Amino acid sequence: MKTTAKWLAPLVLGVLIFAAWVFATESGMVGSWALPSPGQVWHRLVGGISDGYLLDATRQTVWEATLGCFFAAIIGVPVGFAIAHSKLLAASLQPYLAASQAIPAVAIAPLLVLWVGYGTTPIVWLCTIMVVFPIIINTSVGVRGIDPDLIGAARLDGAGPLTLMARIELPLAAPNILAGLRNGFTLSITGAVVGEMVIGGQTGLGIVLTGAQALNDVAGMFAAIIILAVIAIAIYIAIYALETRAYHAVSERQP
Repeated sequence: MKTTAKWLAPLVLGVLIFAAWVFATESGMVGSWALPSPGQVWHRLVGGISDGYLLDATRQTVWEATLGCFFAAIIGVPVGFAIAHSKLLAASLQPYLAASQAIPAVAIAPLLVLWVGYGTTPIVWLCTIMVVFPIIINTSVGVRGIDPDLIGAARLDGAGPLTLMARIELPLAAPNILAGLRNGFTLSITGAVVGEMVIGGQTGLGIVLTGAQALNDVAGMFAAIIILAVIAIAIYIAIYALETRAYHAVSERQP
């Protein structure tokens, strides 16, 4: 019953939002210049997919976000482990990590252009910067949350630092690491779109949004936004499923 309610609740809310959208547009309460009807958005969405430009833009944005998340994981997981094991390093880095989250992405993007030029590279680095913080924090929290007695028992059995990390700490911290990736990937999609809008590029959903805005094409903007929402939901569900499996595996391993 709980599982059914967990999936049914967002579905019911989505239906209610859609019904309100239909009512507001079909009743004339809101003009199409501000809020296009679902039919207009659907027509633009299908047309953009048929023409191929929306598919190309989606692939580019997802690719940039995936690379950003990948590099953020490569950086964030080791730093999270280091922070969990060193109070001095944690005290040194955490204030700066927190401060970095107060800097808007639109302020970082022009600097990245100056440092690394135009194209995909600065967008990927922008995604990396936005994602690395939640991965570091979740990793450090997951490692610190491991039962010290379990670590002590493994050390008594002769486990060295690398063995501890690979066979105990990493598997037991996996749910927290995946939670950081789950939240970070949605941020990475946002970073890719912001980067495309500020830095520019040949394609991408950020470019589609910018072009539609210039033409006052509200239906086109909604089509791109809907694709972004679908991507974010799909990524969230996929990583959440992995996170749930990792949590159950951890529960079975712990006494």
